[in-house]
Amino acid sequence: MLFIATCTDRPNSQALRLETRPKHLAYLKDMGARVRAGGALLTQDQKSVVGSLLILQGENEAEILELLAADPYAHVGLFASVEVRPWRQAVGIPLA
Repeated sequence: MLFIATCTDRPNSQALRLETRPKHLAYLKDMGARVRAGGALLTQDQKSVVGSLLILQGENEAEILELLAADPYAHVGLFASVEVRPWRQAVGIPLA
């Protein structure tokens, strides 16, 4: 099953995000096919990052939360909040 994870950064955390980004990307790469898509959430003017959005494949929400908790961004306390929801794709190039 696919899940959408919306992770919102703590205020004034751009430096922490940039410092941790290489470890975060390596972690996602190691997850292989479980990561279907992902990227930064931006401000309206597209000049600053305010969080992350990931589409992940897993058996259940608990598994996804476990994967997110092991992310280097989570380890350094980057996120103010993390929301996970089951997702069913209806259109576009199939992710599942």
